[in-house]
Amino acid sequence: MTELLTRFINRISFDSYADFRENYRLDCPETFNFAVDVVDAWAEAEPDKTALVWCNDDGEEKTFTFSDISLLSRRAAAWLRAQGVRRGDRVMVLLKRRWEYWVTAVALHRIGAVLIPASYQLASKDIRYRLDAAEVRLLIAWEEDWIISQCEAAETLGAAVPKALVGSSRAGWLSYSAALADPDAPLFDADPDIRARDIMLIYFTSGTTGMPKMVVHDFSYPLGHIVTAKYWQCVQNGGLHFTGVDSGWAKFGWGCIYGQWTAGSAILGYDCANKFSAPRMMEVIRRHRPTSLCVPGTIYRFMMREGLTREVFSSVQHCCTAGEPLSPEIVRDFEAVTGLTIHEGFGQSESSVLVANFPWFEPRPGSMGKPSPLYDIALVDAEGRECKPGEEGELVIRNLDKFWPAALLRGYIQDGELVPPYDEHFVYHTGDMVWADEDGYFWFIGRNDDIIKCSAYRIGPFEIESVLLTHPAVRECAITGAPDPMRGQVVKATIVLDAGFSPSDALTKELQNYVKRLTAPYKYPRVVEYVESLPKTTSGKIIRSRIRSAACAAAAETASSGGCTAASAAMSGRNRRARRARVAYPHPAQRGRPGNARLSGSCFRRKRFPSDRTRGNAQEHRIGRSLHCPRLRGELAAAGRCG
Repeated sequence: MTELLTRFINRISFDSYADFRENYRLDCPETFNFAVDVVDAWAEAEPDKTALVWCNDDGEEKTFTFSDISLLSRRAAAWLRAQGVRRGDRVMVLLKRRWEYWVTAVALHRIGAVLIPASYQLASKDIRYRLDAAEVRLLIAWEEDWIISQCEAAETLGAAVPKALVGSSRAGWLSYSAALADPDAPLFDADPDIRARDIMLIYFTSGTTGMPKMVVHDFSYPLGHIVTAKYWQCVQNGGLHFTGVDSGWAKFGWGCIYGQWTAGSAILGYDCANKFSAPRMMEVIRRHRPTSLCVPGTIYRFMMREGLTREVFSSVQHCCTAGEPLSPEIVRDFEAVTGLTIHEGFGQSESSVLVANFPWFEPRPGSMGKPSPLYDIALVDAEGRECKPGEEGELVIRNLDKFWPAALLRGYIQDGELVPPYDEHFVYHTGDMVWADEDGYFWFIGRNDDIIKCSAYRIGPFEIESVLLTHPAVRECAITGAPDPMRGQVVKATIVLDAGFSPSDALTKELQNYVKRLTAPYKYPRVVEYVESLPKTTSGKIIRSRIRSAACAAAAETASSGGCTAASAAMSGRNRRARRARVAYPHPAQRGRPGNARLSGSCFRRKRFPSDRTRGNAQEHRIGRSLHCPRLRGELAAAGRCG
């Protein structure tokens, strides 16, 4: 069996994580083009090798070899050039998970045009913003009514952009599908002048804190995902990999095309209906039998609630998750049912996988894993000092003046200019707060903007959300800070209840006590709000900034009317006096004990210590921060939530 990987990396097998991190080397050819050096290379070496197994909820199924993808993409490239698309032109694509997306992406890479994936959920104003910000040359879209209506409405908001339709014919649209179906159509191989440092791809970020940013990747980007696919997702040459995600998001590039095809794995492309159904996805997995799989934590939770069985996952040999924190309890419950361990990973639209649970060490539930060998990763405090084990800091990538990792963005486009992504010290800041234990495992705290500053404590939302999601009443939740005149901020839980539960004071008290039992007591939500749904981006990420803004607006309105916040109103006089007496240590059980916050110089630093019950046991270092410890597991068992 051909191993294409040997053309790009010095070794395929490694004896240990230390060996992997120390000796992994990637060689990106100066003229690398994914269309030629991967797709065409496979078509030449193994013409009948499967590239894509595609299906949808309407019963359609198609299988494509690399020879098929090579031919169709060359046909599409010739048609695109006939429409005037050239190297450097920007083409926006709204194709959901249609098989035409794979063909179109490869075709654009042949030309050297810049691919801009976009979500089918975008409204007209979102589309208009992207068309203008990216100066789009051509828009290609699927024939779905919503997508067509929003694209046509976007035209009324600005200058017209040529549009091509996949599926059927429509006035005002070029017929893209007819061109793909023409066997006598001309072919175009590739622009010979493309270089690895040319711009290949632009992702628009989710926009959780502001307008979406334009993330620029070059032609080396696919090779950066060898680590993602081969060593984190553990795809197999000749296997079948499934990542459940829309083509409009960077996770599609992580799991549905680049690293997987380079490693020789076929892709299972499931174009699901607009409303997600866990039973339908489980049936697709059972029927098509992927060998590796990566889905968000929410999907694992939904499948577990729908009665997931080992038979559904009988073909799967390796499972991953990324994009959102996963409760350690779900990891344990899933393993009990399927016998499979979920390997968590972490990264951004700006990168490939940065930190992951690689195959050479045992994953710890709740941990992101350990750093990828592609990057010089460190955790630093607010003054740029490297953090010691147990100290929380920002995850950064250093020494970009000495080495530029494949798959790291080249910059952001702002006002038509490419802006470097690093600071004056050539350090890229992810904005994510993390801490590492003494064994080198990384643990996610939250986005820097999402950290809650309550009295002298800094509280990350993930840990509290992980605990609440183990309660049977909670379907979804978001933890944010709410203004408080005494503490500055208090923890607020915005909760979507599961079927069969209704808001009540008794339930609020139960949830608060539940959090107090299963994590440090000062982290419990003093404010609880029940909602029908959480504000989310089109990629499904919770927009915590919108929840925070609403809380601030409510607090300002209350203050202007001479009232007080709900949190302070609920406080007894005795509690107020106690808070004034010991603002740094609000809970008597924490007074005088290690693990409390302290001020150091001009920046805030915090040390994590094992609890007394597990002191000296490095595997249980994260006491009070995750459910990965005997005390918390015992509490869950008592509550009937785990064995």
